[in-house]
Amino acid sequence: MKTNLEYLAEIQKPENPEIPYTTLNLGPTHPATHGIFQNVLKLDGERIVSGEQTVGYIHRAFEKIAERRPFYQITPLTDRMNYCSAPINNTGWHLTVEKLLGIKTPKRVDYMRVLVMELARIADHIICNSILGVDTGALTGFTYVYQYRERIYEIYEEICGARLTTNMGRIGGFERDFTPKVFELTRQWLKDFPPVWREFEALLTRNRIFMDRTIDTGPLSVDRALNYGFTGPNLRACGLDYDLRASDPYCSYEDFQFDIPVGTTGDTYDRFLVRNEEIWQSISIIEQALKKIEAEPAGIFHADADHYYLPPKVEVYKNMEALIYHFKIIMGEIEAPVGEVYQAVEGANGELGYYLISDGGRSPYRLHFRRPCFIYYQAYPEMVKGQLLSDAIVVMSSLNVIAGELDA
Repeated sequence: MKTNLEYLAEIQKPENPEIPYTTLNLGPTHPATHGIFQNVLKLDGERIVSGEQTVGYIHRAFEKIAERRPFYQITPLTDRMNYCSAPINNTGWHLTVEKLLGIKTPKRVDYMRVLVMELARIADHIICNSILGVDTGALTGFTYVYQYRERIYEIYEEICGARLTTNMGRIGGFERDFTPKVFELTRQWLKDFPPVWREFEALLTRNRIFMDRTIDTGPLSVDRALNYGFTGPNLRACGLDYDLRASDPYCSYEDFQFDIPVGTTGDTYDRFLVRNEEIWQSISIIEQALKKIEAEPAGIFHADADHYYLPPKVEVYKNMEALIYHFKIIMGEIEAPVGEVYQAVEGANGELGYYLISDGGRSPYRLHFRRPCFIYYQAYPEMVKGQLLSDAIVVMSSLNVIAGELDA
């Protein structure tokens, strides 16, 4: 029987018109696509000869909508891109506006942001790797670890009142300080989760069936990954240790110690291993963040930026200046400088960037999102060419293409 790589070398030749190829629609509503997007596959038996993607099924024109919204009202749009790790999206947008306005946040705010972003990264990776197990026929691990993603959502709920689309934080910091319960829930989670994740890894990492399904499935060289514009765990699985938290630190990530895991072949198995190790690194960062927050003066949760940060509600009721600032900020009547900025964060899926052009008005003149999932999906036909139809499912799962971010 030919291997995937041998078959791939064979079908690089021009298609034979005498072979009766089969056309198969994978999506847009196939349960294994994990989103609303279509793949039109040409098959030779069960082998994929070529593929063509269709995107835009849930395009919501976020970039155009943003041109008619004050800066703070754009935050809920960012929730709905990669909704598996919404706090990272929120923070990336806030950092972009803060860069434009020249706002410098205190260290305690930076550490609070790091804590929620790493929790979001873990929640995202829990989903990706446990669903990869489901797509290879192993449901047990998914049902076992998913409850700990639920407990992360309980921490979100304590911070901001929301769970999935969090709208967490504000330009300049957070809307309120973390309660003692936030730290209590986080510490308990840090105590309970690691043994469970070790057991999850033991179920799959050296499982012969799982290895046979994922090794040499959907490989991509580091050169091809860079040509497409890959970032994040999908690039690091190819062997390049590019991570914005280390190469271009934000939110005081330079104060944290962590390793950048990398793979070698860029296949589905390497993507699984990289995300597993990133969870351990995120746990370490959260533990460091808790200690750093404790070492900072208590009660600081936003920057000293009265022109851009809402005053306390109790002040609005009795202080005319606070009322005026509250009205101006809510109505978007802030004086934003003319200019253009680009700010990127290391999202759970890769480099999530915001390119903002301001003409001095209350809304962006133009806003563009650099969405990693949109880039990964372009490489999908190349990655599944020569693979079995069943392999196409696990490759899609390991790329973690989120339809909300793909289409925006």
